[in-house]
Amino acid sequence: MNSQQIQNILFLDIETVSCVEEYSQLNERVAALWNKKSGFIKNEEELTTAEMFTKRAAIYAEFGKIVTIAVGIVTLDDNKDHVLRIKAFADDDETKILKDFKSLLEQKFDQSKLLLCAHNGREFDFPYMCRRFLINQIPIPQVLQLEGKKPWEIMHIDTMELWKFGDRKSYTSLDLLAAIFDIESSKDDIDGSMVHEVYYKNKELDRIAQYCMQDVLVTAQLFLKLNCLPLIPEDRVVMLD
Repeated sequence: MNSQQIQNILFLDIETVSCVEEYSQLNERVAALWNKKSGFIKNEEELTTAEMFTKRAAIYAEFGKIVTIAVGIVTLDDNKDHVLRIKAFADDDETKILKDFKSLLEQKFDQSKLLLCAHNGREFDFPYMCRRFLINQIPIPQVLQLEGKKPWEIMHIDTMELWKFGDRKSYTSLDLLAAIFDIESSKDDIDGSMVHEVYYKNKELDRIAQYCMQDVLVTAQLFLKLNCLPLIPEDRVVMLD
């Protein structure tokens, strides 16, 4: 993959939380549906229905919401060296996040060339965003649409699938791949299991945004490694406000 092709890739990551802080805040109809849903979720810890909501609801688009979308793009500086620019859309208002992200996709990129890249994106990030776009009654951006497209017309890259090479036995975390490829971890401050508390208890959305941006950095660096390309040094990584 050459420098021009890499510049067409938008690396991304999302952070999600449950739609409300506590199970008790759900309306009766949604609570009944969560009761049914939670009955099918593996529960080795023997959590109550309410505890299950706090710990697991965020990963289901029907019971969660997006609080951050972070994106990164590789450009070339005056010396023709790679520079990675990363930005986060973070807000308590999910509709604003999705509209801002959609505007970025449609106004800043050539839709015929744009590729989206995320770790486990095909299973989580991409479908989650599509569902939340519809729940918020926002048309799905072209690059995320799947309907009517042939497999080779879907402009999505998944670093986890690149690593699988067709092997379907197990999930490989971004943190594990970062470790084996000697990429600095994004989990030094918080990890995914802490996002609910950091958001609802600590009210630290900026901290979640920083964590999400770090995940984008790791994903981009992993993609470079998977293509036998050099990592982008820290002094050429720009975190935008």
